[in-house]
Amino acid sequence: MRAALLVIDMLNSYDHDDAEPLTRSVAEALPSISGLIDLARRSDTLTVYVNDNHGDWSAGRRELSGDAMRGSAPSLVEPILPPVGIPFVVKARHSVFYQTQLEYLLRQEGIERLILTGQVTEQCILYSALDAYVRHFDVVIPRDAVAHIHADLAEAALRMMEVNMRAQVTSRGEDPLAAAVGA
Repeated sequence: MRAALLVIDMLNSYDHDDAEPLTRSVAEALPSISGLIDLARRSDTLTVYVNDNHGDWSAGRRELSGDAMRGSAPSLVEPILPPVGIPFVVKARHSVFYQTQLEYLLRQEGIERLILTGQVTEQCILYSALDAYVRHFDVVIPRDAVAHIHADLAEAALRMMEVNMRAQVTSRGEDPLAAAVGA
């Protein structure tokens, strides 16, 4: 089963009300996220960055990357900046699928399983997992490669994804790429 890694909403300026708990969680998840991106590159697994436009309808990869690097936590952005040549999709709402061309891209590539990584577990990851499920994609969520604002809501969201959407939530330290391809 062909898999893709989705890196969700990691270009963030962290200049918002709930930035403090989010930056703590991102700092914990960053090594796993970065490691997954590197592993996907080495294993020739399709990686797609999907990022909120934060209300700027003219923003793309370069603008969103620049804004994030000028924000309050560039150390959380720099290790995962999207390289040129990697698919980049701009979204305006919580789900990576809502009003984007992502599904078309994934179908063109023959993708059947999605590994969702990034932020925020109880918001964009949850809604993206639901939309992936209703589109008949298998979903893998690496527990240590998603960041949250509210730990209790994130745990509830992970449980909902596992039970209601049949997502495979990998344990800390488990290789989600290997889980995704059944290795």
